[in-house]
Amino acid sequence: MKKINLEVRDLVGMMDFAAVEKRLAALPGVAGVAMNAGSTTASVEFDDGRTNPEILAHEIEACGFHCRGEIVPRHLCIPDSTTIPPGHPHATFGHAGHNHAGHAAMIEPAPAGEGPIAAKASHDAMAHEMGHGAGMDMQGMVKDMRNRFLISLVFALPIFAMEPMGLGEPWLRPPFGTSEDLAMFFLASAAILYPAWPFLVAACRALRNGVLNMAVLVVLSVGTGYLFSVGSTFFFEGQQFYEAASVLLVFILLGHWLEMRARAGASAAIRALLDLAPPRASVFRDGKEIEVATADVVLGDIVILRPGNKLPVDGEVIEGNSTIDESMLTGESMPVTKKVGDKVIGATINKSGTLRYRSTKVGADTALAQIVKLVQEAQNSKAPAQLLADRASQWLVLAAIVIGLATFAVWFWWLGQPLLFAMTLTITVFVIACPDALGLATPMAVMVGTGLGASNGILFKNAAALEEATKLNVIVFDKTGTLTMGQPKVVEIVPAAAASPDEVLQIAAAVDQGSDHPLAVAIVERAKDLKLPKISGFLNIEGKGASAAIEGGQVFLGNRRLMDEHEIDLLALGETAERLKGEGRTVIHVARSGKLLGLIAIADTPRPTAIATIAKLHEQGVRVAMLTGDNAGTAKRIAGALGIDIVLADVLPGQKAEKIKELQGQGLKVGMVGDGVNDAPALTQADVGFAIGAGTDVAIESADIVLMKSDPYDVVGAMTLSRATLRKMHQNLWWAVGYNLIAFPIAPGVFYPFLLSPEIAALAMSGSSALVAINALLLKRTRLEGIRPAAASMTEAVAHQHPTGAQV
Repeated sequence: MKKINLEVRDLVGMMDFAAVEKRLAALPGVAGVAMNAGSTTASVEFDDGRTNPEILAHEIEACGFHCRGEIVPRHLCIPDSTTIPPGHPHATFGHAGHNHAGHAAMIEPAPAGEGPIAAKASHDAMAHEMGHGAGMDMQGMVKDMRNRFLISLVFALPIFAMEPMGLGEPWLRPPFGTSEDLAMFFLASAAILYPAWPFLVAACRALRNGVLNMAVLVVLSVGTGYLFSVGSTFFFEGQQFYEAASVLLVFILLGHWLEMRARAGASAAIRALLDLAPPRASVFRDGKEIEVATADVVLGDIVILRPGNKLPVDGEVIEGNSTIDESMLTGESMPVTKKVGDKVIGATINKSGTLRYRSTKVGADTALAQIVKLVQEAQNSKAPAQLLADRASQWLVLAAIVIGLATFAVWFWWLGQPLLFAMTLTITVFVIACPDALGLATPMAVMVGTGLGASNGILFKNAAALEEATKLNVIVFDKTGTLTMGQPKVVEIVPAAAASPDEVLQIAAAVDQGSDHPLAVAIVERAKDLKLPKISGFLNIEGKGASAAIEGGQVFLGNRRLMDEHEIDLLALGETAERLKGEGRTVIHVARSGKLLGLIAIADTPRPTAIATIAKLHEQGVRVAMLTGDNAGTAKRIAGALGIDIVLADVLPGQKAEKIKELQGQGLKVGMVGDGVNDAPALTQADVGFAIGAGTDVAIESADIVLMKSDPYDVVGAMTLSRATLRKMHQNLWWAVGYNLIAFPIAPGVFYPFLLSPEIAALAMSGSSALVAINALLLKRTRLEGIRPAAASMTEAVAHQHPTGAQV
């Protein structure tokens, strides 16, 4: 199965996404579709043997929306573009290597003589006719909605002045003796037809796709008033509703404009990420330095960096050293020193020094592209409560239509009230229902929360992870590399009576050379100035140590259990070993030919933020456990110094998932913090898995939350952000449900003589949607422990640097 994030434009109403989900999910080979209100992308999981991105994009177009292809960071794949058309050579899933001939008939070819550009122009012209313009992005739609609101307001004001809705005598008379009804017809037509056009298109599109949305109610309410007024003006005697329909639309457009502005603000983090990559790069080809578009950098290119330049792609340093500012991707505030052999991330900034590095990931494979993909998928995912809210929104529209028609029937035919009265109440019912507020309640909070997390180097895989993180009552840390620096050092060497410190170190380093285990690296580093003997028959003994033959003698290197298994007497060093363990040292026993040569004591220092992390988790009511392969004495000493509640010591690598399962068996909700590779089974077993220190490897399948830095305090940030986001979701849901429960009985006149006018109903409806969106945006300005509120704005500032990538 493959996953792709496709752009979807021309979304007018909150429930428009339901049509896209419905159509795409019905395609053969599509396993899942995720899209949310407020989002402009669709995450599609599909079988690339049965369908392809071109068919998916075509189906989005068939729904009446605009799709330019897959969303990627600007400049990475196509110069000055944030999308890759399906089938493009740089697309993540192109045709190369796949046979899609069986699907060719499903794609309608462009008319004869039209190339791709002509076909696109043809579609853009169609999109323009559909309302907002040729595939406008969210910012363009916000401006368009503002313009439509202003046009409607300009023409609605004189209508209101001629018919001030019961507020007294008219303030304005038609000039030149023109009939008042005729004058109001022309003004109302200008105030309604063009400004309301997107709603009409969206309503027709929704009905064609079998979906009911807010646009249907807007067209019913405004259209009923306008068409009835036209009929009373030209075809029959009756009351006209020009002023009610016009003022009603003004309020709807005002609310919709404010709502769309808030929706655009919610996606600010993803837009900032899209714009981070520089447009051009300096590379060394054919013996000379040349400048190429970032999209044209290929694997293996030698990229040249000067102070102030942005890195175009990911790579490995081959010459020079410098400091790199990675804050825009990892949230790490301090620049990171890079030297030969170190990995560098595209879209970060070279602060000082000149570097040359070899590109290792380009285009859609870069860390930036993977982060964008991860954030998009998280923003498109649905929290459990959202699934119910989406269904409720559909039923709410249907309920509004049924109740509206019933209201007219009861007041006009049964109670014998005037047509004007019954029609007014019917329009009020149509317009007061607010499925948008219900549909927006959780997606807006999820979009803001995941975007805020991304700008702090905290990546949520989905909305469910956000919600599940708030339920955790135990967090398990894998000790090495999370609570400690993961860079242990040899602090003491204790030789036996017949050996010297250098001999003990030489033997141990000879066995450990070539190993990447942190303890082995520490021993080899300490022995770097010594000549090491040759070994043979190396054997790694999981969880205990290693063995090898040196100069005919069998050497064992490891913990006390390994010595006991091979009946090696510790002699007088037994007490020394216990003392060192009691001091929190990890003790490595070195034995040759059945006799103990000595002890090597290794210590790993806690991370600077470890104590603060545990203290903050305790404040949140979360217990902390430490999981380690160290002996119980060492583990308890470290745990006591850090304030840890539960110690899980002497745990072999294969036992980590079992320990998580044991805690879950006690009825606890368990989060696991590990490195995402060695701890994959435990991360998968946990209710929420935190992969810490991911760096460029953000696509860790076993983790629910990816922490790009190796700072345990980010766990506090993730937990705090999850709780704040869930709080906003609950606030929005309570407001949306409460509003509709109160509004529905008032609108039909149940509390007569207390009544609402359509204009007040429109204001309440629009205000309800805008309030939900604005409340979610307030999350950006909330002070949260472990989260920098200004991170998003800082990222945007970085994104608007000089086009060449240099800082200005």
